[in-house]
Amino acid sequence: MNSTFRAALPVIFAVTALAPGLALGQDTKNQGYLVDQNFNVVTAVGGTVCVRTSDWTPARAAAAEAAGLCDKDLVSKPAPAAPVSTPTPAPKKEAPKPAAKKEPAKAPPQKINFSADALFDFDKADLKPAGKAMLDDLTRVLQGAKYEVILAIGHADRIGSVQYNQKLSVKRAEAVKNYLVGKGIERNRIYTDGKGETQPLTKPGDCKTTNRKALIACLQPDRRVDVEVSGTR
Repeated sequence: MNSTFRAALPVIFAVTALAPGLALGQDTKNQGYLVDQNFNVVTAVGGTVCVRTSDWTPARAAAAEAAGLCDKDLVSKPAPAAPVSTPTPAPKKEAPKPAAKKEPAKAPPQKINFSADALFDFDKADLKPAGKAMLDDLTRVLQGAKYEVILAIGHADRIGSVQYNQKLSVKRAEAVKNYLVGKGIERNRIYTDGKGETQPLTKPGDCKTTNRKALIACLQPDRRVDVEVSGTR
């Protein structure tokens, strides 16, 4: 007997009796479907419908070997494979470039004002003990420091002639230089200048007294030596 029915049959069969030459569900691989003696699933409607037995269930149909032929809609479709995400390679870290060597920053000139009364007696260019002590302090500050030049600028008050005051201001600056050299400061790093009475700290309206002693005391700020130290930090 041909395992395929030629007559038009309902799409779903509930088989309760066996036709000659057919076996009922002996093949566990296709449990729930009618198979012939060779364990081939019996089909109908031109081979498009599998004949089900009374113990057919959707679960058995889905697990049957012929499920792809008989009940394609019950075969669980494999879930689409998750897209393989290709990890984005981390950007390569460039080796840090060596920092450019910074040139030492120029330090602004440091100006130190030494009044002439502390360094010298009035109308004198010889250093007083108190003035030497002040310059000793400056020498200690300069030890180990990086500096380029030291500029000593002498000044005088307006008492006396312009020419005399100019010479006196230079002598005072030279006295400071010589003392610093004697304390170990390189001579070629010290420059001197004299401004005479041209850069007074007192204002034109100050010190109008006619008393000489009072005038000398009033003009004290103008008698000075300015020391500027320029160097690097």
